[in-house]
Amino acid sequence: MEVLLWLWLGLVVVVLGVWLARLVLLGFIERLLPPLHPDFFENPVDDLPSLSVLVAAKDEASNIEACLRSLSHQDHQKMEVIAINDRSEDATGEIIDRLAKEDPRLSAHHVRELPERWFGKNNAMHQGVARSTGQWLCFTDADCVQESTRSLTTAMRYAMEKGADFLSVLPAHQANTFWERVVQPACSGILLLWFNPLTVNKPGRRTAYANGAFMLMRRTCYDAIGGHEAVRDEINEDIHLARKTKQSGKRLLVVSSRDLYSVRMYGTLREIWSGWTRIFSGCFATVRRLLAAVAVLLAFTFVPWLTLITSWCTVSTGGGGSTIWALLQWTSLATCAVQLVVMFIFYALSRIYFLYGLLYPVGALLGLGFLLNAIACVMGRGAITWRGTTYRDGVIKSVAKTAEST
Repeated sequence: MEVLLWLWLGLVVVVLGVWLARLVLLGFIERLLPPLHPDFFENPVDDLPSLSVLVAAKDEASNIEACLRSLSHQDHQKMEVIAINDRSEDATGEIIDRLAKEDPRLSAHHVRELPERWFGKNNAMHQGVARSTGQWLCFTDADCVQESTRSLTTAMRYAMEKGADFLSVLPAHQANTFWERVVQPACSGILLLWFNPLTVNKPGRRTAYANGAFMLMRRTCYDAIGGHEAVRDEINEDIHLARKTKQSGKRLLVVSSRDLYSVRMYGTLREIWSGWTRIFSGCFATVRRLLAAVAVLLAFTFVPWLTLITSWCTVSTGGGGSTIWALLQWTSLATCAVQLVVMFIFYALSRIYFLYGLLYPVGALLGLGFLLNAIACVMGRGAITWRGTTYRDGVIKSVAKTAEST
């Protein structure tokens, strides 16, 4: 029994070391990987290569106008915006057509049918690219709003200066409800643990990641990796495009941002559940990787709290006479404290009031639920419905717009 307690203590000590390392990393992260911001480059330039911005929208009437208007204010001199209405049943198409009449740089395209074995967004982007003329391509989402008029020129200059073929700029998240503020940073933290930008940006490492909210790439890179046709039936096309970029030997970079653009991912808890299940399913892809993510989350988030509760109860009731229980109690307390400090900083970096970091264990518990649901989906025992398309065991089935994730 005592041997098991010492092993338990050893695990908690390792977890404490990891959280301390994260704390140190957060202190240096802006030096190691400075975020892009509107004043990242002092002087604007007018001789950037031509750029095509592509926005796919399905039932985005509440978002698409703000998105497109923010793009119309960009200072890029050789830019076109192609908005693709992907079979919307609301006013999305009408809004796009109206705005296209106001801005000569904006053109509208309407997708009427979804071809077999294509995911809707991938098909929409594929059709949009076929109509584009830019030397560079930028893919963004209908729920993204550019907060600066220099977002695109800043990202392009950064990509060209760094020699990137594919640059993904991470967004600032709009979190307007309680559950968004609790869950979004927690789940983002789970992803960043596995897809650390510092690791992604190393050419010799296989780790690849991109956020579909802002993907900027050379057209030559897009063509070389097969474009959206190569990932036509993938739920998370951004991750798969990033992997193909690295596999082809081209330069993939990920960078954070500040005051460039923002996105509101999901508004309701039901949307959060469906959305993060989809993200985790696509990012981890296999049951083995998802189980590994579950194990790491349990060990590094919940073991310290369970240890603290168990040891505290044991010591307070007089059942822990040996030194080991006292060590477990104080080591787990230190681990939980450092964990919360790290999350205070991370939530603040996510533009959420830092005290929401106190609720990180709640957000992580929901994240655990999303991972388990993703495992069920990957095993074919569940389904993901997103924007009117259901994914079950790798098979795409069109369904009614009102269908929900099971």
